[in-house]
Amino acid sequence: MNLTILKRFFPVVLLTGLLISCSLKKDKTVMESPDGNLEILVESNERGLHLQQLFGKDSVLTIEQLGIQGSGFDLKKGYAIKEVSQISFDETWKTVNGKFKEIRNNYNQYVITLDSGKKGSFKIVFRLFDDGYAYKYIVESPSEEVEITGETTQIKFSNNPTYWAYNGEFPNIGPKKLSEEKVDSLMTPAVLNVNDSVYVAIHEAEVLEYAPFNLSVNDSNETVGFHSVYAKNKEEVETSWRVFLLGKHPGDLVESNILVNLNDPSKIEDTSWIKPGKSMWDWRVWGYTTDDGYTYGLNTDSHKRLIDFASENNVQYLLIDADWYGAEFSDTSDPTNAREGINIEECMAYAKDKNVGVILYLNDKGAKKFGLERVLSQFSAWGAAGVKYGFMKGTEAEKVIQTRKVIEMCAKYKLMVDFHDSPIKPSGDRRTWPNMVTKEYCHAQADGHRSYMPGTMVSSAFINTIAGPLDYTNGWFDLNNAHSRNKVFEEIPGTVAAEVAKNIVVYTGWMILPDAPEAYLKKKDLFECIKKMPAQFDSLDVLQGSINDYIVVARKAGNDWFVGSITNEEAREITIDFDFLPENKTYKATIYGDAESTHYLNEKETYKITEQQVNAASKITVKLAPGGGNAIHLEEL
Repeated sequence: MNLTILKRFFPVVLLTGLLISCSLKKDKTVMESPDGNLEILVESNERGLHLQQLFGKDSVLTIEQLGIQGSGFDLKKGYAIKEVSQISFDETWKTVNGKFKEIRNNYNQYVITLDSGKKGSFKIVFRLFDDGYAYKYIVESPSEEVEITGETTQIKFSNNPTYWAYNGEFPNIGPKKLSEEKVDSLMTPAVLNVNDSVYVAIHEAEVLEYAPFNLSVNDSNETVGFHSVYAKNKEEVETSWRVFLLGKHPGDLVESNILVNLNDPSKIEDTSWIKPGKSMWDWRVWGYTTDDGYTYGLNTDSHKRLIDFASENNVQYLLIDADWYGAEFSDTSDPTNAREGINIEECMAYAKDKNVGVILYLNDKGAKKFGLERVLSQFSAWGAAGVKYGFMKGTEAEKVIQTRKVIEMCAKYKLMVDFHDSPIKPSGDRRTWPNMVTKEYCHAQADGHRSYMPGTMVSSAFINTIAGPLDYTNGWFDLNNAHSRNKVFEEIPGTVAAEVAKNIVVYTGWMILPDAPEAYLKKKDLFECIKKMPAQFDSLDVLQGSINDYIVVARKAGNDWFVGSITNEEAREITIDFDFLPENKTYKATIYGDAESTHYLNEKETYKITEQQVNAASKITVKLAPGGGNAIHLEEL
């Protein structure tokens, strides 16, 4: 292993004295997770490399022909295991923008070197955690370019699994049986229910250089592989991590921290300016008319009204979206100059005086034509807190490079960033660049000129949120009339109690609130729950649920707790056990729920609020209306 790779994989371990190394020549190697519950056997035989995975006592999957192909090499043919080196690693690190305040990073790493009998070096690096594993390829050539042309990997599951998969800005795919329907390609995260006690999620971590992969399904629908578009690289190729998350329940996959742990520590030394939070949003408010006749529009006066509300209601930001510097797709729209009716300097000064940060929209077209650094430098000079970056163009590989460029340039000017409009998948990169606070790797409500049904939100909470912090723009209160506004194109199905609960269920760096201040003030008692939510929660625990059906999530916030529940189009009754609370403490539970007659289609805005005391021994049964939800705020007494 050369010095560059040595530094990449062993930097902290060598300092902390946790290095356990071996170097053996063998036809097979057995790898274990730190707790020994996950076991992987890799064997070299006449058909190539073979992998078998056990989780607990369950045989979950096998991989035939583990490897990649490229210029002058094919790792499935005649590459025996030359040596295996092993280290064990354990640390706990504090997050800047995460599901948890602190994260344990504990794994066993195995580097398998393959004997090619030719010039060059071929390695497969495995990291085994207690709740999953990942592997990546490293290919070195001493004298010529390396080009990967494909992957030979064929994953076969021990049973015929039910699967779900991310589907862009459309409802997720699933539940479906892998063998029952022809599938050409699946995006990730993909979740597979292998048996009654094992769920597997497949995703990707540390996407730095090449286009992200999709899952390819063979003609007989029996095996799954990886497909990506690779580019040539001088002398050395290092792929992203192929990640397999494991759990007994689907919620275990949502809680996993493997993706961030597979990325390098923060490259930003001073992260004090990176502050997740809640934000008002002008885009969907255009056209809202108040009872006294004021109509919101794209102008500084409307922005000041939004800032006033934010300042008075524990909302940290205002997002000024597209068209503020001209028509967003026009070649002449310059992001360093505001359009008529917008005074950015005045708005920024007003927001600063009210202790509210401003997030500015930036289109990829404007960034590239007028210079990314020139634009971000101007945003910083105005005092912006962050950027919403939209409609990135190019090939998937080009978008990977451009995304990194935008994140790093934003960090230079102390700007947080939110990527929208089919961004590159979240891959744990927020650990390395914590100013990347969220992405629209989902179908945000009322986006794409369409609204999603309640079941889509439940599925997304189990599938999409595996990838990272997501921008769903939840929190609609004017559900009956929102579609009459300029930028809301369809009636929104849902209930107001569910809209509150979604902001607990979903992990995001910025909680973008889509409605008008007056809509929130009309239901001030209900908005109180959102107002009391912190700028960032301390934890995320999926208490119960079923993909496509319902989900219940608990989040800690200092000494308080918030519990959110949402259901699909069906009404249901669920019992919440509060055994996650500390012993010997009592809490006031304020329960924000659907009313008896609430329905996501024809009675969206009715709700009820009740109070009672609870402790760790308490259980509460709540009723969720069709398409509805429930939010509970627990205050320590």
